[in-house]
Amino acid sequence: MRIVVALALLISGLSAAQPTAASERANNQRDYAWVDAHLHYVDFMQESEGSAAMLKAMDRAGVEQAWVFGLPVMKKWEASAPRRPRYYLGDEAPLYYYSATDDLLARALLKLPESQRRRLIPFISGFNPTDMHAARHVEALIERYPGLWRGIGEVITRHDDLTALTSGETPRANHPALMKVYDLAGRYQLPVLLHSNLTSLREETPIYLQELEDALAAHPDTRFVLAHAGTSGGVEKRQAPLDTLPEIIRALLDRYDNLYIDLSWSVREHYLLDDGEPDDSWLKLIEDHPDRFTLGTDLVGHFDSMKKILDAYRPLLGALPEDVARALARDNALALVPEQGARAKPDRQD
Repeated sequence: MRIVVALALLISGLSAAQPTAASERANNQRDYAWVDAHLHYVDFMQESEGSAAMLKAMDRAGVEQAWVFGLPVMKKWEASAPRRPRYYLGDEAPLYYYSATDDLLARALLKLPESQRRRLIPFISGFNPTDMHAARHVEALIERYPGLWRGIGEVITRHDDLTALTSGETPRANHPALMKVYDLAGRYQLPVLLHSNLTSLREETPIYLQELEDALAAHPDTRFVLAHAGTSGGVEKRQAPLDTLPEIIRALLDRYDNLYIDLSWSVREHYLLDDGEPDDSWLKLIEDHPDRFTLGTDLVGHFDSMKKILDAYRPLLGALPEDVARALARDNALALVPEQGARAKPDRQD
């Protein structure tokens, strides 16, 4: 009799476990309509495979729309270099701010049929964030391409090796020139995708956090998207990931209603997933703030790996409630941008 009861309990336990396993498999096999919320049309040499290749990669990856922008800097090819550089870390030559990146993007998009152009959500990025002319430059682009631009960024401030190699004054999130750009962004209801590392290559505490908070506090009507959750690959290569990053991000989200978090690039590998297993603290953080996170590939001018990068997020999405996962993959990015592109306003400010 005891054997029969034991077998019955075992069978019952297995039956109860089967739906859970099936549910987990279903979660990981969900089909997502993606919005790539971090896509550079050009690389650090201001070159691109082109809009046709970008749209083909989007089709292959199931990406409906994408936030797309240039790169605000270009790698210098010095006469002493034995070959032309391909990446900003290729040699010791500096980078410089390249304002034509926005025109390269705009001209490429305006050549597309309307049905294809609607899939691309262009941002303005080609300005020097330490130049007090920056806001004038952004507004001039809005005037030059009325109705096109729907965001500003990626604005690159603290970015370890890239910052060190870029000529000129060190950019920071609370620089007076950027404060004027944030004012303009608020007036036009354009989100700002801001790269601002929370720490440096050698410090294990968030020494640059106050710079970000100054910007957030001074511009409550401007929506900020913190690129890579305030991290970068350069920092993570030189020191252990910040154990306190989830707590720091949670405190910032609780304190500032105008802050959103981009989970692209290094944050996926070093924080969100460990050997493909989602981190519980990040899952809880995303579930507690389901409308405050976006995903992107951070590709730069070359697009073949778009599907592979987005597929790498599937374990994270599969561990989240389905509505939260779909918001992260698509809806949050669309909610952040205005439906119509910016047009010049009569109350232009210099």
